[in-house]
Amino acid sequence: MAPHPAVQAAIDLTAGAVGGTACVFSGQPLDTAKVKMQTFPKLYRGFLDCFASTYRQVGWRGLYQGTTPALVANIAENSVLFMSYGFCQEVVRLLAGTSSGEALSDVQKACAGSVASIFSSLVLCPTELVKCRLQAMHEMAASGKITVTQNSVWSVVRSIWTLEGPQGFFRGLTTTVAREVPGYFCFFGAYEMSRSAFADHFRCAKEDIGVAPIVFSGGFGGACLWLVVYPMDCIKSRIQVMSMTGRQQAGFFRTFTGVLRTEGVRALYSGLTPTMLRTFPANGALFLGYEASRKLMMERFDH
Repeated sequence: MAPHPAVQAAIDLTAGAVGGTACVFSGQPLDTAKVKMQTFPKLYRGFLDCFASTYRQVGWRGLYQGTTPALVANIAENSVLFMSYGFCQEVVRLLAGTSSGEALSDVQKACAGSVASIFSSLVLCPTELVKCRLQAMHEMAASGKITVTQNSVWSVVRSIWTLEGPQGFFRGLTTTVAREVPGYFCFFGAYEMSRSAFADHFRCAKEDIGVAPIVFSGGFGGACLWLVVYPMDCIKSRIQVMSMTGRQQAGFFRTFTGVLRTEGVRALYSGLTPTMLRTFPANGALFLGYEASRKLMMERFDH
């Protein structure tokens, strides 16, 4: 028996939270390296130099800087994302004229995921702003761009609230939405197509393909997402981190053209290596956590 829509939403939300938690713990050090390299592309020779320098200067704590807001960000984002994903699939069914519960095509699921990402952006932007600022705090202070460092989540939150007000937490929202909408079309599309390919190969249902294919499909979806949206993510990180100087920060297009003009195209892809290394374990863990916990909860309603 299919659960009530409210119960279904709660299941999707909980499963998204489980997946988000798994995603953070499996990929946070590589995410920290990504943000540092995006914000200060000329400071490090490469990914390994960034990783080693951070460890030398601050230790393991430096590589896990911003874990708390990252955890909040991922739990909030993926809870809302997967709950909205369920709702958006029903909207796609309605628009396509198919009955409720009927299987959607991989492209239709990609469209549902793309629209769902708009809602998740609203909760992701404030938490990711705090995370990015914490991750790049050491470099901002060392380069003289800020004089006082905040080394805790609450000190960063208090600083944003005091200096910029509530709207300060949504710095970079336009860029976040511009990144998420095409990114999650690729994310869910690649994930579902990969699962379909495994299901055809093993001649079984997509839900029964096993752990390794789910992890690979999640990683493949993540890799497709980042290859498409990485330059936009780079600009988002710049806007969110540099805005802590207190000066008026340029918007997306001015920042984008400024980076292209002064630093070249290569700067837009600074930090791509740790991102691609992170995407398979992190997004594999995300979907494994989501699918396993969702399947477990759904089975409770099938008996």
